[in-house]
Amino acid sequence: MCVLDEADHMADLGFLPGVKRLLDRTPDDAQHLLFSATLDKGVDVIVKRYMSDPVTHSVDSEQSPVNTMTHHVLHVTNDDRLPVIIDLAAAPGRTIIFTRTKHRAKQLTRQLNAHGVVSVEMHGNLSQNVRTRNLAAFSDGTAAAMVATDIAARGIHVDDISLVIHADPPMEHKAYLHRSGRTARAGNEGVVVTLATESQRKDTDQLMRKAGIKPTVTKVRPDSPLLQEIAPGQRLKKSASEVKAMLDVPEPAKTPGGRPNSRNPRSATPSASGRPKRGGPSSGRRGSGGGPSSGSGSSARSGSGSSSRSGSGGRSSGGAGGSTSGSRQGSSRSAGRQGGRSR
Repeated sequence: MCVLDEADHMADLGFLPGVKRLLDRTPDDAQHLLFSATLDKGVDVIVKRYMSDPVTHSVDSEQSPVNTMTHHVLHVTNDDRLPVIIDLAAAPGRTIIFTRTKHRAKQLTRQLNAHGVVSVEMHGNLSQNVRTRNLAAFSDGTAAAMVATDIAARGIHVDDISLVIHADPPMEHKAYLHRSGRTARAGNEGVVVTLATESQRKDTDQLMRKAGIKPTVTKVRPDSPLLQEIAPGQRLKKSASEVKAMLDVPEPAKTPGGRPNSRNPRSATPSASGRPKRGGPSSGRRGSGGGPSSGSGSSARSGSGSSSRSGSGGRSSGGAGGSTSGSRQGSSRSAGRQGGRSR
């Protein structure tokens, strides 16, 4: 059996040539299961090349509405972007902040910590040990916020995330839906905020149309009362010494030449003195608007179409699809195949 998860994301990242080389080495009579939020473009190439007479199973429609999720687009100036992020992230409740680049994620994490908002980063430049520690700090409430890139978005599964902030608007609508899918799970309330400057307004409007979202659009400043409405509650900021005590920052490993090893970058990690858990998403985040959202992978937000392809053969395709759908908690697409390979 060969299982390919997050097929659409792997296609977006340009990993399909490597995937094809691996699939070329699988036996002709192997069963193939393919999970994807969409079955277009590169994913469709895989289906046609490696699957014979596949069957598609869809668990949920691709853009099911999430009535408990509220969407906001906040128009800000470049100078106001950081203060607005700091104010929102300092509110009670877990917050995930998404950036486009690893450098931006690292920079924003440092800025938040410098302003008293205990934060950890999550991106591809971190070792697995650091990623695990940072995720644990965010899960147990030591860190108030996590700053992540798109590549890390699909692997984040933390309960009671009440606010998602798109510090940098994503490049495409699928990324918006996947990012936003970290909140408003299992009937809980959640708020999604996208920050856009004047030069980003047109692209952001187009992004929302493609995602099927009708957000509340407002121009704000750092002292705008709307920020308190979006993320109510007393702002929780720590002193520099408190942040340092809560986050153990190890020195990066050094190479024989004495230079830091870029594969083991400096990263904030939790100490034993954790921050107490903050309230869940139903603690009063308010706003108007709303619309569909989507998850992907095992996170399974409502809105990402889910299907499983399975061919005929000795194994029961229904059993494979059923167990997979259950473990992924709903929304996913899968494709499976029994028997010979069709190219």
